[in-house]
Amino acid sequence: SMDAAGIGPGDEVITTAFTFVASTETIVQVGATPVFVDIEPATFQMDPTLIEAAITPRTKAIMPIHLFGQVCDMNAIMEIAKRHGLIVLEDAAQALGAKRNGVAAGNWGLLSGVSFYVTKNLGAVGDAGMILTNDDEMAERVKSFRIHGMGRERYYYDHVGYTSRLDEIQAAFMRVKLRVLDRWTKRRAEIAAIYAEGLTGTSVTPPPVAPGVETTWHQYSVRTEKRSELAAWLKEAGIDSMIYYPVPLHFHSPYAQYSPGEGILVETERASREILNLPIHPHLSDEQARAVVERVRQF
Repeated sequence: SMDAAGIGPGDEVITTAFTFVASTETIVQVGATPVFVDIEPATFQMDPTLIEAAITPRTKAIMPIHLFGQVCDMNAIMEIAKRHGLIVLEDAAQALGAKRNGVAAGNWGLLSGVSFYVTKNLGAVGDAGMILTNDDEMAERVKSFRIHGMGRERYYYDHVGYTSRLDEIQAAFMRVKLRVLDRWTKRRAEIAAIYAEGLTGTSVTPPPVAPGVETTWHQYSVRTEKRSELAAWLKEAGIDSMIYYPVPLHFHSPYAQYSPGEGILVETERASREILNLPIHPHLSDEQARAVVERVRQF
């Protein structure tokens, strides 16, 4: 998406540091510079009120990251982008099927990326992904990029491309899974409802859903100042939990150069200290979900 949008050396892309590394990695790989803004503390999504202060003459794009199955405040982000003549590239890796104000993730920006990694709501049996666009020129360009930049006909090259073809066996598996994706998403919502009802008033803060958002509950992310203790407490009962993400990207050595350092992205850093992700998948039973709730309530 970065390459297709013409982003390269000298350009800046505004994004967030509370995410998986692949988001920022793509910016750096084309020679551009990531500019990190902080997140909303409740939803973990990009805080649109901070974007304009980060815009410089070198800014070329905004990359909102739809984290954990929710959708960023795209109405506000698109308005800012329009006002400043910026490209919007969505990271919809975790948000396939999620919507905000009736518009699906991946349908807002010029281009967007979707992941089919095995842990995603629609996962392949290996590595897989997809680029979405409603722009015909972009569609032709990324289709060319996926096969070495080949364009007009075989062995004629219009671009410097990549080897990024989705294996047909992966597509075949996902076509089968796609038939039940809506049912799986509904089941995730049922589990999230059990958690929300049972965890309200406990020592953890359940995740709110932003107004107008239809989330896919890729993760169920609670907050607690005693994360290590709670994780160990759950583990004693045979309940797994995960931390997404324990260290903000601007604390990692390859990306430290893109941030003034600790204490600037206050909410990003606090989220990395407090977040804990509880089990959520479509094959979890009501009884198992209630057992998680009961264990947390006992903490």
